[in-house]
Amino acid sequence: PFAERGALPAPSGDAPTARVLDIEEAPRQALAVELREGHLFVFLPPVADLDLAIELIHAVEGAAGAIGIPVVLEGYSLPGDPRIHTLSVTPDPGVIEVNVAPSATWEQLRETTSTLYEQARQTRLTTEKFDVDGTHIGTGGGNHFTLGGATAADSPVLRRPDLLRSLITYWQHHPALSYVFAGRFIGPTSQAPRVDEGRFETLYELEIAFAEMERVARESGPDGAAPSWIVDRLLRHLLTDLVGNTHRSEFCIDKLFSPDSERGRLGLLELRGFEMPPHPQMALVQALLVRALVARFWQEPYAAPLVRWGPRLHDRFLLPAFAAADLRDVIGELNEWLSREAPSGAPVALFDESWVDPFLEFRFPRLGEMDVSGVRLELRGAIEPWHVLGEEAASGGTTRYVDSSVERVQVAASGLVEGRHVVTCNGIPVPLTASGSGSLGTGQSGLGGGPGTFVAGVRYRAWAPWSALHPTIGVHSPLVFDLVDRWNNRSLGGFTYHVVHPGGRAYADYPVNAVAAQSRRAARFHRHGHTSGVVDTSTWPSLESLLGPPGTEFPCTLDLRRFSPGNPPPRDTDAAAG
Repeated sequence: PFAERGALPAPSGDAPTARVLDIEEAPRQALAVELREGHLFVFLPPVADLDLAIELIHAVEGAAGAIGIPVVLEGYSLPGDPRIHTLSVTPDPGVIEVNVAPSATWEQLRETTSTLYEQARQTRLTTEKFDVDGTHIGTGGGNHFTLGGATAADSPVLRRPDLLRSLITYWQHHPALSYVFAGRFIGPTSQAPRVDEGRFETLYELEIAFAEMERVARESGPDGAAPSWIVDRLLRHLLTDLVGNTHRSEFCIDKLFSPDSERGRLGLLELRGFEMPPHPQMALVQALLVRALVARFWQEPYAAPLVRWGPRLHDRFLLPAFAAADLRDVIGELNEWLSREAPSGAPVALFDESWVDPFLEFRFPRLGEMDVSGVRLELRGAIEPWHVLGEEAASGGTTRYVDSSVERVQVAASGLVEGRHVVTCNGIPVPLTASGSGSLGTGQSGLGGGPGTFVAGVRYRAWAPWSALHPTIGVHSPLVFDLVDRWNNRSLGGFTYHVVHPGGRAYADYPVNAVAAQSRRAARFHRHGHTSGVVDTSTWPSLESLLGPPGTEFPCTLDLRRFSPGNPPPRDTDAAAG
């Protein structure tokens, strides 16, 4: 990949006549030609040199033109080379995978993205899906970003290894970058786990690796860059998933500078924590954010101690309020850097916060809202990690299922009177926590909130598959939310949320469009069904039983699985006030 290359050879005249060689001198690659159904199928052999491969293709083209028979090329693809641009369309389980050519400018990237989406639409392909219950989701296909240069030697990640460290550290500091743009399948057993998900000692080892990068860079000379192979050896075994797969990680360096193979030394860094968004402008916003952060860290390397999030990682940042607040911090820091870099008196093109609103609404859809006695209640979808289960016997071998039976929602309340109002779900108080001040473009309580806004997450068993964690726990649907008046021990009102249509499985087919999907989602939220009569607050569980030992593990989330009928929690006369 680092070899000097001249211009590609221009097509010459007629191909030279083939020569008959002795068996000892003949090449070991064979060109297989077969006439089938009126087409000439040519099976290309593996060729390592692009110049020779082009000559071979030219010879095939000339021969096909001479005999007037259409040709279908098969076999091995042309060797990778920075002098050619490729676009590959590959069938993948459930999706069509398209690998586009690199873009050197923003105009090229915009043209490529817009054209790809339009061509897919005209081919009756889509970049979104709808569940039977109306949930709007992505296709499940990735929208991975590959960072590199026109050649391997031009790669900014190889020229400046500290850029890789800056990206890894910044993503670790801002979990919203890992969760807002990802698909539904996240967590330590997903296809793009964060560096701090899974093995708890990874951050400790990563800090040692970063220190070694600095030491080697200081000893390498005046340029202050560590050798590329050192960077690969230091980080390769840390940027993996739980079982050591280097390709299934949020930051994949398989093709950065691996000594193992030529295709592994392309100077490429792959960011895998992005899902295909439903609209081309959303895809461009993702790319713009990544490009802007790369430009920022090229000018100002980002080095800071790694954060031990622990349970807070999933307890807080899987909820829309905290994810939106974290994303707001990213945009604010980026705009501050843009303002500093702009020449004095020059207009500054800032990253508009409203550009990420579609991602927040798509990732955390509003399920319903209502006003109760001056208190605003809102229910939004949240993120729930689905873990891979243990191996089980299946026809033809073993299989590992994913536990998708648990889901999570966020309830937001504004206008609460301290000491009087308590929000409950299925009769259990939810541990409300103050959200960040302000909102992220939308001005809505569930996305960032404002002064006086409190949020909480609720985990619940949505359905009962035959293989899942805790099979003895039943389904918690419907979820009944009440606003309880502690002064009078009565429910002032509330709403009911159904996981499926309240009349049962009323739909046999998937929604045909977004309007039909929205109507199905609206049918599962009812502004009635709250608890009536006197509420016996003396039976409420204690705060310790709500949060679990030692009482602070998941302070923002109520897990209804801990309150199954067969395992009632300890009671306390003092109800949890949230």
